[in-house]
This record gives sequence, structure tokens and C-alpha cells, in this order.
Amino acid sequence: MAESTEMLPKLENRVHPQEIRKELLQSQLKLNEGITCIKKCSQSAPSAKHLFISNSSFASWTKKNIFKKQCCFFEKGVREDVCKCGYSKSEHVVEAIRQEDFTGESWNRHRHDDVPTDAFGEICFGGLGRNTSKYVRVSTDTSPELLYKLLTEQWELSPPNLLISVTGGAKNFHLKARLKNVFHRGLIKVAQTTGAWIISGGTHTGVMKHVGQAVRDHALSSAMQGQIVAIGIATWGIIHNREALVHPEGGFPAHYLMDIESQGRLSCLDKNHTHFLLVDDGTQGNYGVEIELRSRLEKCISGKPIWIEESPVNIPVVCVVLDGGPGTLNTIYNAMLNGTPCVILEGSGRIADVIAQVAGLPLTKVTVARIKQLMKKFFGQEYDKFDYLKIIEWTKKIQDIIRMSHLLTIFRIGEDDQGDVDVAILKGLLKASRSSESLGIECWKRQLKLAIAWNRVDIAETEIFTEESQWKSSDLHWAMSLALVDNKPPFVSLLLENGVSLKDFLQDEATLCKLYESLRDNCIFARKLEKRVQSSDSMEKESRNKPQAHSGRNKKISMTHVSDEVRHLLGSYTEALYPPQAPLGEDVAAQRDPGRDLFLWAVVKNNKELAEIAWEQCRDCISAALAASKLLKTMAEEESDADEAAHMQELANHYEKHAIGVFSECNNSNEEWAQKLLVQASPFWGRTTCLRLALEADDKSFVAQSGVQALLTQIWCGELSVVNPVWRVLICMVFFPLIFTGFLVFRRDEVTQRDATKDKEIKAVKTEKESTPQTNSQGPVWCPKLLDSWSRLVYLYSSLQVKFYWNIVSYFAFLFLFAIVLMIDFQATPSAGEVLLYIWLLSLVCEEVRQLFYDPDDYGFCKKAKMYINDLWNILDVLSILLFVIGLAFRLTTELFYAGKTLLCIDFVVFCLRLMAIFTISKTLGPKIIIVRRMMMDMFFFMFLLSIWVVAYGVAKQGILIHNDNRLDWIVRGAIYEPYLIIFGNFPTNIDYAAFDINSCSMNGTDPLKPKCPVLNENQTPAFPEWLTIIMLCIYLLFANILLLNLLIAIFNFTFQEVQDNTDRIWKFQRYELIKEYHSRPAVPPPFIIFSHLYLFIRNMVMCRPPIISKEFKNKLPRTEEKKLLTWEALMKDRYLLSTQQEQSQSMERRILDTAQKVTTITDRLEREEETSSAAMVKRLARLEEQVVQSAKALQWIMDSLTCQGFAAKETQPPTLTTTDESPDISTTEKEDGFHVNARQFYYPNSKITRFPVPDENVPWKVRFSLYKPACYNGTTNPSDLTSVHFLITMLPSSLCCVPFILSPYRSESEALDNYRNPVGRTGIRGRGALNHLGPNLNADFVLTRWRDSERSVLEYLVVSDKSQGTLALPGGPVQSADHMPVTLIRTMGKKLCEELIAKVSEGTKVYEGYVDDCRNTDNAWVETTVLNIHLARRSQVMEDIDSMVASSQGTLQWKEVKDKTRLSPNQRESLRKVAELHNRKF
Repeated sequence: MAESTEMLPKLENRVHPQEIRKELLQSQLKLNEGITCIKKCSQSAPSAKHLFISNSSFASWTKKNIFKKQCCFFEKGVREDVCKCGYSKSEHVVEAIRQEDFTGESWNRHRHDDVPTDAFGEICFGGLGRNTSKYVRVSTDTSPELLYKLLTEQWELSPPNLLISVTGGAKNFHLKARLKNVFHRGLIKVAQTTGAWIISGGTHTGVMKHVGQAVRDHALSSAMQGQIVAIGIATWGIIHNREALVHPEGGFPAHYLMDIESQGRLSCLDKNHTHFLLVDDGTQGNYGVEIELRSRLEKCISGKPIWIEESPVNIPVVCVVLDGGPGTLNTIYNAMLNGTPCVILEGSGRIADVIAQVAGLPLTKVTVARIKQLMKKFFGQEYDKFDYLKIIEWTKKIQDIIRMSHLLTIFRIGEDDQGDVDVAILKGLLKASRSSESLGIECWKRQLKLAIAWNRVDIAETEIFTEESQWKSSDLHWAMSLALVDNKPPFVSLLLENGVSLKDFLQDEATLCKLYESLRDNCIFARKLEKRVQSSDSMEKESRNKPQAHSGRNKKISMTHVSDEVRHLLGSYTEALYPPQAPLGEDVAAQRDPGRDLFLWAVVKNNKELAEIAWEQCRDCISAALAASKLLKTMAEEESDADEAAHMQELANHYEKHAIGVFSECNNSNEEWAQKLLVQASPFWGRTTCLRLALEADDKSFVAQSGVQALLTQIWCGELSVVNPVWRVLICMVFFPLIFTGFLVFRRDEVTQRDATKDKEIKAVKTEKESTPQTNSQGPVWCPKLLDSWSRLVYLYSSLQVKFYWNIVSYFAFLFLFAIVLMIDFQATPSAGEVLLYIWLLSLVCEEVRQLFYDPDDYGFCKKAKMYINDLWNILDVLSILLFVIGLAFRLTTELFYAGKTLLCIDFVVFCLRLMAIFTISKTLGPKIIIVRRMMMDMFFFMFLLSIWVVAYGVAKQGILIHNDNRLDWIVRGAIYEPYLIIFGNFPTNIDYAAFDINSCSMNGTDPLKPKCPVLNENQTPAFPEWLTIIMLCIYLLFANILLLNLLIAIFNFTFQEVQDNTDRIWKFQRYELIKEYHSRPAVPPPFIIFSHLYLFIRNMVMCRPPIISKEFKNKLPRTEEKKLLTWEALMKDRYLLSTQQEQSQSMERRILDTAQKVTTITDRLEREEETSSAAMVKRLARLEEQVVQSAKALQWIMDSLTCQGFAAKETQPPTLTTTDESPDISTTEKEDGFHVNARQFYYPNSKITRFPVPDENVPWKVRFSLYKPACYNGTTNPSDLTSVHFLITMLPSSLCCVPFILSPYRSESEALDNYRNPVGRTGIRGRGALNHLGPNLNADFVLTRWRDSERSVLEYLVVSDKSQGTLALPGGPVQSADHMPVTLIRTMGKKLCEELIAKVSEGTKVYEGYVDDCRNTDNAWVETTVLNIHLARRSQVMEDIDSMVASSQGTLQWKEVKDKTRLSPNQRESLRKVAELHNRKF
């Protein structure tokens, strides 16, 4: 703010540029305008039209609301043709020049007229980069509210979360490279992260230049994104080349040239600022015009609210100081008096370094002499111009600044506890906020709101969540909601670490509903949810038959809507996650997982960071990750935005990796429990299983894991052991008695053997450890029951493995029978073998029907039918059955008998192809079949390319050789079939004269078995050009045989290499479907399977029995076992997260980053140590030099004494440094609180009087202070007399306080001033001031206390609340004497109650009596108070009267708890502390 007052020395305002420079500048401006016009013309028409409309509306608003100042009276100044305003006579309007209109008047800048501004728009600075800024010329009288409206509405700036006012030296000063980098980086970081506005002077000098360079560095940096708002508030009259900015209709853009060399005492605008407010008072060449308006604008902005969680917090303001002079000191002082915290950068120079040097010292050591010494050191030659009185004033202000330590932050580069400048700025703001007299948790809550608004979790972690702040979970629920809605994951994590319970936070479904309502409109889930709400609303309307006005968007979202939409995305196989109208009970509460609820919301929001935090809180984390994968993949398919869909797909893969990682940990720890996790019905995800979710999400990598495959293999083998070789199983299928001999191993046999081995090991260990035989007296050991013969037989033939082998045998037998019938036994009348074939096919048809209607997962028929059709093998099944039925129908008719056989032969091919599906279970053939399927798809694309060459060559060849052949079959043969055969080496003979045979063709094409002959000559030889047909054949073979076939080989090779790595994974994924198919398949193979189908039909359709539920793929565990399993899963999740963090920390990238950070830290410490050592060396040398000087003076005194006076001369003391009264050596032991502070405030309250500066060392009257000449001020006691002139005497020395012109009523007081002297010391002002009379002004305060309850747990006191000021005070006020009650107390509490209190005075305890450090105190009048504590019984009459008075006072009287955090004045708070000690209460 003060940088404008410290510009270059005020020289004569004469700028005389050379004519050549003028011409160059004008030419450059015209050239820039021309380039801009060309650029505008090259833009698209719609864009230019929109820009024109925007600029025109801004221009009309500006001309209507914004004004400039214009001199209305020309009065000669330094020169004849120059007015006192600084402008030439030609620049004034005609009315201002006519002297006859201003007879007897003198020039006054405050009388300048307001006229519509003529300078606004956009400044184009030219050069590289953005270099375009908005600007406007405003009057000094412009309303700050209007300017704020201009910034936020017209210039469309987002309201700031923080206002940074950068002030300091306006002259160019040098910053050390390290401090400069730290300042630039910190300033931009704090503006970037908090969304702050930076305000400076806007010119290209001093501290404003450094601000501009910081903004420039940010603009050039690719690592940081987003625009920084840097607002320059400068004086219009000191801007160099300001004529280029004058455009009455707006400059869009106005071309401005920074000409620093010829600016003289003027200043150029800094091109790196984004916005400019150019303040005009109608004068030219006067610095500091903008200070007042800038101060009012900053105050206006600081009063604007930041709406956080529907509760406003005022925009905080911080003042950052670099360098600076006396004007900057005034700015710091005034800012801190207004409660604005200041951050001062040590090492930046001048006044900043002076304050930084003494900030950590006790006030007794901050003397005038020390300040004088420091100013001489840091100001250099500028110090010689300072007046000693000014140094005294500055010392007093510096002392006051240091007293307000809660508002002062010194940034010392290199201190580890401060970090960067951004941290120092934000810590300073929080320190100032924390020192305010707020009540406990409200203070911390306000600070947390600011930290969230700034998005600075590091500040919240170190400054807010400390041991001093005691947070409850309920106290942070608003912060959690805000962090979630505003997408601030670090704060969510921090809040969870500091006690926020998700269970309590999401206990009410209304909180979840608000979170879903906060989803942005471009979120696909929000759009789908809105449609569902609208559809449910329309259904309600139809059911009620009543029209309603509100739409679905206005209708509130319920968790039923969310549950329905999530179930739609997951699939109908899941149950509702949030059942509608569920009764509140233990079961429902147990099924609610707050981590699941938050994770689901973050996933549908497509927010990776929030979802990651919430996933760590989920109980069933594997199911959660797989469900997220399914949800995201489904939404990605429906998302129209490609980038958003790609991000969803990426996030889905990320959570599949999470599921794989946790399950791997589980499988490595305990395979049995891991398999239980796969098939247990998750209570939190719709009673579905992990395996089902992975299959629905197409998570092939998860299904391909060894643990999942082990489960599938176990299901495949059934009760048979997985270690049985295939040949043994095949032998036992035929010779089943072998199973009773132990030829096959059953799973129960393995368990029995394993348990027996374990028991033997335990017994062996016990036998070795125990010497007594009593160990044998143990209870019986439980052993699994051995399998009987029937169970072994049932388990053998019900095994999926055995079912599969029988079906292979059955299918081969079916194909063998089919081939026999087609080739040998296909009679007109179906034979017995053919009838058997038809029965066999009927059993296959029944099995396909059973598969279509079998729905154990409750998909529904439509979904099941869709899944059935999507399977390629099912399509082949349906195709083969349809062809067989059609062929059978044709075969039974005489006319289509042969056609029917043909169709059946083709159908046999389809049945053979279907055979490949059987071998997908094979680990060797299965992956190869997948590769074949992919290659077939590649071959279809290749055939498209090949067909182009085949048709091109065939048509050309046919047209050249054959003339007008109208036989379609021979045309197709010649144009397509023959060129296709050429590829495989079957070369035609009719394209070469030598190989031509006229007998192999028909002359006119009459022979249907021969092709038509080519066009012949008269000698019966071909007439076609032989050279052309041969060349065409060669070219065709070159491209078709060599190029395209090799391309096909390359495509197959690429496909093989690409698919080879994934075939095993794909095969393992598809293996599940085959296992699931045979799991539900009857044990009997076709054609005998038809009896099983008949049994199922009778059981399910006729007898209506429920289907048998299998537990192999879905198992609902008991509650205790389920809880135990989920707890174990959570432990495995923690292990996985820990291992992941270790892998990341040990990765190469992380190591490189850590190394770079360590190198940077070491470099900083070396530089810091170098600077510290050099500074320490300078101090030591200075101290040594001072000692040498003192020694030289002492030696000189000895020599003079010996020479002049001789040995007998009288000894005198050597000359020492003497002190004068201007700089007394005050080394008293008087404590700092012995000096009054409020009584020496620089500005006397409720007046325009300023006190004479009195430093601490000059307060006592015993200290001589010859320069002390305070003003005399006598206020009034009657508010109605405030218009009188009798009681205000401003800035008069003490010798003139009693001159005769003072009216008689006050003459006696003035003469008696010397009779009254403030007992503590000087105050900087004489007279009565605003007090009632000279001498002590008595005051009485009553501390009325009571116990809140009978247990005496809380001590309360009565206060008077001033709602307009927001302050509290003790009951009391001024009194005439010690025997009188305060008049204000009688007005507040009533006469009757006061009389009752007077009766209690004798029972009270005097807490304090004496002098009060009041801001109204003067040298001759002061306040003395008596504080009396009256403790009231809870059931006394006085207590009842006071309670009734409190109830009827509408908040004026209140009972408050006795504690430190209160809004009482410091004096009354100290009295309250003594009352707490009196009652043995902690304060």
C-alpha cells in the first residue's frame, strides 16, 4: 500500500522525449494495431460476433457506472501553461479555463468533477506470451462495492478465498537469488492452492515488479495450471505512456508500450499483472493517490463471505511485506490495528529487516537507540534524511507491532518449521484467527473452514489438528461433507485419521442422499439417476391421477432410487443394496457398511482418489473392488464422452488389480479360507459372490488366478481328488469296482490321511516333551467318517469330470451313428439306426431347452436368453438343430428327399465344428481354439482385401477373352472361381496362344459343359493381345500370391503373438462356463439323458418342488463365521496395502525422486550454513572492530594523561559513550506489563487526535524526555454537546493549553492539569480526553457468579451482551464515588435488583482495585476500577430475580461459563481469572 509513497524523488514534472523516439513509438503502436486487426479478421465469424457483444455490453456498463476525475479550475502552477493539477492548459475543458467563473476561489483537488471514464478495456503489452490484461480508469470516490462488482461480474473473476496484499518498497531493490526464488514460488503456490487474489501497486518497479515476475514464472511453468489473479491498483497520473490507454469507447485491445528508459519520474505498468484499477484524482505526477481507495477495497473484500457449508466465513486478508520505508511501516501499523496479519520477509531490506531483527527481542530491549542503529544499518545513506522525532515515532509503532505478535509473522529463509512463504502466510492467518476471543471449538471450526477453502491439508494437519484442539466425530461431520462434495481427498483422509467415524457420519440416509444430489450433471450416473427419479415421479402421478407441478429434478433423491440404479448396473442377480422400507433392526444395521456406502458414491462419481480412500474402509474389500469394476465398465459402455469412458475403464482395471492383490494375499495365507471368500454370499453387495462379480465384470485376470482356478478344479473333480490321473478315472468309469480298492483317491480320504498325519506329529512332539505317562489320558480324537461303497459310486458318476467324459463318448457315438446313416443307411423308409439318431437328437434338443430355462442366479428369462444367444457354441447348437429339423422335414418327402440328405450332410459339418467346444476344457487345446477363433476373424478381413483383387482381375480377364457370354454360371466361374484357383496354382490355358485348344471350348457357348471360346481371327487363332493377358496374370500373381498371402501370414503371426500371452487367461475365464454347464447337467449322457429330463419335468412342473440349491458356487455362511472371515480379509487387505506401499517406495522412480529431494535439501542446508557462517563472521568482525576502537580511545586517554598532567595528576575516568535523554539507557527491572499499552495507542478513540509517540523507555515520569510535547484534548461528557467547539483543541503544545481564547468553563481545568499526573506514566496526550473529569475516574464492575448445578461442576458468571458490537462486558460502569452504584447497571438490571445487589455488597469479595490501562487515559485523567465478586446461592430470591431478568432481556443478559475463551476486555478477563482462582476453578 505504501509503495506508491516511496517513488523517486519529487522532481519537476518535465518529460522531453526526442522526436525520433516519438515517431518510433507511434509507428510501433500503429503496427501493433494493424497486426491485431489482421488477427481479428482471421477469427471465425461466430467467435468475433460473441466477442463484440461481450465487449459492447462491458463498455456500456462501464460508461454508465465508472467515472474519472477532471480538473474544473485552471490555476497556474510551476509553469504558465501548466495547472496545479499537473496537466497543461490545453488538456483542460473550456469551462475550467474561464477565470471569471471562479472569482475568489482557489484550486482544490477535492472539487474535481466526476465524468464518465474514457480508459477501459484490455491492454495488449505485445511480446511473447499472454501479455493481455483488463484495465479501467476509476475515480478516487468510486464505491468499493462497485469495484468488487466490476471484478466479479464484469471481469468474471471467481470470488477469492484469500486476499494477499503485497506491499513494500516502490523503488527497485535487490533480492538475494534464493529469497527471490522462495518468494516467487511461495506467493504463486499460495495463490494457486487457495484461489487467492494478489493485490499490488501494479507498476514495473520495486515489490510490484517482483509480484509480476512471480506471475510470469507461473505462466511459463508447465507444471502448474490455472490463472493467477494479480490486480494492480496504481495512480493514473503517474503512468508513463497512459495516452495509449485512452479510448472513450473502450480499447479492445489498447496497445501499451513499456518504455522504461524514457519514463523519468513516472512509472510503466507491469505487463505480468492480470487486471488494473487505475485510480484518478484529476492530478498528474502525484504518487499515493490510490492508497485510500485500495485500503477501502481491501476492507470491502474482507467483509465478503466465503459460503462454506451454508455458514459464511469472511474472506481473510494478509499483508506480505518486502523491503519498504516509513510509508510501509505506517501501512503495517494500520493493517495490524485493523486486525490484518502481516508476513514480513527477513532479508528483503530496510524496514522489513528492522522489524525482523527486533521481533524476537523483549520489549525492554527494543529501544530508540537500537532502532536508530538498525535503521542506520539497513537504510544506508537514506538514514541521514530522517528526523529524530520520526525515529521516536517509528520506534513506538515498532513496539506496538511487536506487541501484536499474533498478527506478526517473520519469514526467515531456511527455518525448517516455516517451510516456504506460502506456509508462512497461511500459518500467520491461522495464528491471527486463533488469537481472536472465540469460544473453543468455534475458533478451530472457523480455521478448518479456511483450510478446506484453501485446499491446504498440510496447514490443517500441522496447525489445526493438534493436541490443543479436541475434536469429536460429530464436530467434523460438516467438514467431511464439504471435503467430499468439493472433491478434496486429502482432507477426507485427514478427517478419518483424526476421529471422524463413517458409521456416525453416514448413519442418517439423508447424508447419503445429499451426497448423491451433489453429483455434477455431466456424471452419467447422475443423469441416469435423474431419469429414474422422473420415471418414479411419473408413476406416482399415474397412480394418484393428480397433476403435479414439480419435475423429477426437483424431487428429492431417495436411496431406493440409488439402489435400483445400482442393481440395474450390477445385474438382476443381486439383491437391493438399500431395501425400501426396511425395518430398523440389528440385521439391517449389520448389513450396512458405511465404507461400502461411501465407496459406492465415489465410484459412480468416477473419482479415483476418493474411491481409494473409501475402499480402504470397506469391510468386504474384494467384493467391493470387483463390484466397482463391474459398475465402471457398464457405465463406460453407456458413456458418450470417450475420455470419460476411457477414465472409467482405467479405474475399473485399477480395482481389478486391487482385488487380485488382496485375494493373492488371502490365498497365500490360507487357501481354504480364500476359496470360501470366492463363493460366500456378500452381505454388503446384494448377496452375490466375488466369483460372480468377477465373471459379470469380465475380469479375466482375476478369474485366471491360481486360487480361483484351484476352486474351479475342485468343483470340476467333485468329491474325487484332484491328484487322480485321467487314465485312472477313465478306467474306473468302465470298471467301477476298482473304486472300492483304493485305485481312485477321494477328497475325504485325503482329509483323513492329512488329519492322521497331523495327529501323529502332535503325539510325537508331546512324547518328546513330557516324561510322565499321564499324557495318554486324553479324550478321543475326532476322525472323519470313511466313505461307504454306495457313496463312492455316487461321487464317482456325479463328478463333473466323469460327466464330461461320458458326454464326449456319447457325442462321438452320435457323430459315428450320424455318419453311418448318411453314408450307408439312408433309406427311403427310416431304418432303426436312423430312428435312434432322431431320438438321440431329441435328447440333445431337450438338453438345450433345459439349459435355456435353467436360471439358478435369478437372471430372468430375457437376460438368460440373451446370455444364451451371445455364446457362439449355443448358436452352433441352435443352427445344427434347425438344419437337422429342416433336413428331416425334406427327407420325409419324396420330392425333396435328396435335398434333405444334402442339408443333413451340411448339418453333420456343423455338429463336427461343435466338437471343438468340448475340448475347451483341455489346457492344451483350449488356448489353441481361442487363437483359431481370433484368426478366423482376421481371415474375414483378409478375404475382403483379396476379393477386390480377385474381382478386378477376373472381370478384366473375362471381358478381354470372352465376348458377350450370357451364361451366368460360366460368367461367375470365369470372373471369380478361376481367379481364385489361380492363387493356389491352377493356371488358365486360354490366356496363352501356345496352350490354347479350340476343342476345349464352345464357339457360340451352346455347350453347357464347355466355356465359350475367346474371340478368334480368320485363321481360328485367338484375337486377344497375348502380351496383355500374360502381364495381367503376372501382376495379379505378384499381388495376390506374394503380397496378400504373406500379409495374411503376417496377420496370423501378429495375432498369434498378441493372443498367445492372453490365451491362457482367456481360456481360464471361459473354463468357468463349461464347468457351470456340466455342474447343472444330469449325470446320464445322451440319449439316456432324456429320462433325467422327464424326471426334472415331473419334479419341477408337475410336483412343483423347489429346485435343489447348490453351495459350490454360492454359499451363505453363518453370521459368526462370516464375521470371522471378513475380519481375516481386512487383515489381508492391510498386508496388501503395506506391501504395495513398500513396492512403491522401493521403485526406481520413487528412489530417483527421493534422491533428488535429498540433494535439494543438502544444497539448501549448505547455502544456509554458508549464509549463517558469513553473517556470524560479519558480526564477530564488527564486535572486534568496536573493541579495537574502545581500546584505542583508552590508550589515547592514557597517553594524554601522562603527557599533559604527569604522574601526579588527578585521575579521571576514561571517556565512555554517554547517553542523552533522547536515548536513555533503560535497564530497569520493571516488567513490561508495568507500562500501560492501551493508554498509548497512536490514535485516540472517537477522534482525529493522534498521541505523541511515547516509546516504552520514556513512559516513566522519572525518565527525562525533553522532546515530549503532547497535544491537549478535552472531550465532552454530554453527547448533545458534541457539536460544540469548546472541548477540542488539536495539536497544541503544553505551553498553549491555557491560552486566553479557551472558553472560561474549561480554563480552570487547563490551569489544573499540572495538579493531576497519570500514576503509571506518559500517555502522549494531555487534558481530560474523553473521560468525565481530571484525575482518577472511578469505575465499578460486578462479577456475579453462581454454580450451574447442585454438584458445583461448572462456575458461571453474568455478562451484558452488546449485540451490535458482538462483545461481552461485566455488569457495571462509571460511578461518582465508591458509595454509588453505576448508572449503567441501574439501567441494565433495574432499580429493584440493584438495591438487592447493594445489600449483597458487604458479602462480596474485592477482586481488584486500582489503575486500569484504558485507551481513554491521558496524562491528566485516568480510569480506576473496583472489581467485586458476589457469589449467589442457586435458590436465593436474588437469584430468582436475576433469572427472570435474564429470561426477559432477549439475550442482553446471559450466564456464561467461567473459562479463558471469552469476549471480555483484557482487563475484565484478568479479573475473571482471579475470580476463578478464588473459587478454585481452572481458568
